[in-house]
Amino acid sequence: MINKVLQKMEYLLGFINIPSRSRHELIGNLKLPCATKLNGCEAKIDKYGRLWSQCLKKGFPVGTELEIVRNEEGYHIFTVNTKENLASFEMKQKDKARFFGSYMGENVKASIIKPYFQAGSICIFNEDILKIEDIGNNSIDLIVTSPPYNVDIKYESYDDKIPYDKYLQFSEKWLTKCYNLAKDDGRLCLNIPLDKNKGGQQSVCADLTTIAKNVGWKYHATIIWNEQNISRRTAWGSWLSASAPFVIAPVEVIVVLYKKRWKKTSGSRKSDITRDEFLEWTNAVWNFNGESKSRIGHPSPFPIELPRRCIKLFSFVGDVVLDPFLGSGTTLLACLETDRKGIGIEIDENYCKLALKRLKEYGIEQRKLLV
Repeated sequence: MINKVLQKMEYLLGFINIPSRSRHELIGNLKLPCATKLNGCEAKIDKYGRLWSQCLKKGFPVGTELEIVRNEEGYHIFTVNTKENLASFEMKQKDKARFFGSYMGENVKASIIKPYFQAGSICIFNEDILKIEDIGNNSIDLIVTSPPYNVDIKYESYDDKIPYDKYLQFSEKWLTKCYNLAKDDGRLCLNIPLDKNKGGQQSVCADLTTIAKNVGWKYHATIIWNEQNISRRTAWGSWLSASAPFVIAPVEVIVVLYKKRWKKTSGSRKSDITRDEFLEWTNAVWNFNGESKSRIGHPSPFPIELPRRCIKLFSFVGDVVLDPFLGSGTTLLACLETDRKGIGIEIDENYCKLALKRLKEYGIEQRKLLV
């Protein structure tokens, strides 16, 4: 990690000249020139040790002090506000730091990756959960998500039909990332199928629960979600025969996990769940309908009732809720309803647009949001 003041030519052309005294630390034994990443963007280092990227071109005012960090994914740059003649630029950075600080504490840095959308306590990142670095570790109270199922759903930017072992490797990576982001009393509500038979029978719930536990998550409970409107049967195996019948469970599950301790001590300690809701929802069989794909415009939406229940049952008012696979934005709608701070990460820009459209239809511009 080194600091450097941005010069005029670097600003105009989009590069950073890594100081010679820091080249061993930031370049090491890399054979130059070489390709790399800068804050998730395509970048390269030329034979003179200059770091080039389109995201740098006129990205910061001349004279900005930058902090450069190298990790296994490439390079990341943060601003260090030290120049008095950059008051307006500094104010933007401080405003952004205050916004993220209200979510996640002082360990969050303001980087050059900006949210796709931010209004008060609601934020969307058009990013990959595995690559995003704008969210601080040990900062999230509750994660509510429905990851890709690997059943060949036609997403726009994700291959939902990969070999099962690759799918499990992917699951381990994002579960590890989320574990690091969660507070010590943070929780994870993982909506997944009990099992699947498309492309071969697989025990999805058992496999992902085992991976989550291996990563460090601790198991608390499994909620059975009876969608009630699943009636389609496309395969019986051997019809009216014991030779090879298929058994299909028309339910999904919500696996409830926690990081280090189940008892929640951080946050406002203000609950908004009613007596009737508590009595009904602590019964681990939930009965409500699924969501219409055509109505929402997404291939695999869940109904708002799912995140609403998880949020009210497992978090306090004002807590930070994260959905690392935001999709159509339903988790953020539930955050709006329940006065939680919501962060959504979605790799596909079209789904970010859909989520933002739904937030506007839900009245985000008229609501008084938490800050």
